[in-house]
Amino acid sequence: MKPTLLILAAGMASRYGSMKQVDGFGPNGETIIDYSIYDAIKAGFGKVSFIIREEFAENFKAIFEPKLAGRIETDYVYQSFDLKPFGIDKEIERAKPWGTAHAVLAARNQINEPFCVINADDFYGYDSFEKMAKFLTTDVKDDQYSIIGYQIDRTLSDYGSVSRGVCSVDDNGNMVEINERTEVYFKEDGSVAYKDATGEHPLDNETRVSMNFWGFTPAIFKQSEDMFREFVAANENNPKSEFFIPLVADKLIKNGTASFKVIPTGAKWFGVTYKEDKPIVQKCISDLVTGGVYPEKLWD
Repeated sequence: MKPTLLILAAGMASRYGSMKQVDGFGPNGETIIDYSIYDAIKAGFGKVSFIIREEFAENFKAIFEPKLAGRIETDYVYQSFDLKPFGIDKEIERAKPWGTAHAVLAARNQINEPFCVINADDFYGYDSFEKMAKFLTTDVKDDQYSIIGYQIDRTLSDYGSVSRGVCSVDDNGNMVEINERTEVYFKEDGSVAYKDATGEHPLDNETRVSMNFWGFTPAIFKQSEDMFREFVAANENNPKSEFFIPLVADKLIKNGTASFKVIPTGAKWFGVTYKEDKPIVQKCISDLVTGGVYPEKLWD
């Protein structure tokens, strides 16, 4: 059974101010998602599921259906504010949905095979998809999941500090915990450091970080549902709180339910957090096209 690619795209429009600006990183207006899907098809994924807000569905399908038809099966998952499907009889006012782990839960009735989760606006590189496809077809179990571990110095910006989920890894290559470091940056000598309340701390350039590229079986839905209900109960008066995948992973590791294999990649990650990032990403993709990694016209 071929694995499924689940793409977290519910937050996209709000970040860019419109759906249209999701476009335009490749030489012919290809989106970052296009490159992820292209790599996933090449790596052997059988289906792509987009997690979106229902009001953007028409728009979204108009962009992706024509180019993906006949190449890979597509499916749409709608993330909403409705808590009734989880047995919570409350309406809680929020500006944003309940976070990435809640988005994954939204797919619980539509995914029946091993799957991976990625962000829509991050460029991950083919190596990661190939390694994840291999893991999902040979090694994944209901108590053994995975995360792609990027080398920290291949994920940083030259334009200031970033947040990164720093993975602690044991001798067997399994994750012990993830620590969110909110201020990670290059120093002038090219080494990496982070700042916290106690000052500046060095990080090895090969430290593994999470860029939200996870591998699961459908067992994750049952394993995280109760956690979500508990999270809602604890945070109903905290409208900015979000139920994130690392929270779930951390709990599953600590209570012995599942381990997470950290799959190392040397691929360079790049992402678009702000409009200012766009030209940098366009240049990176342009270089990959020039180098023959991707065709000039991705879907021709």
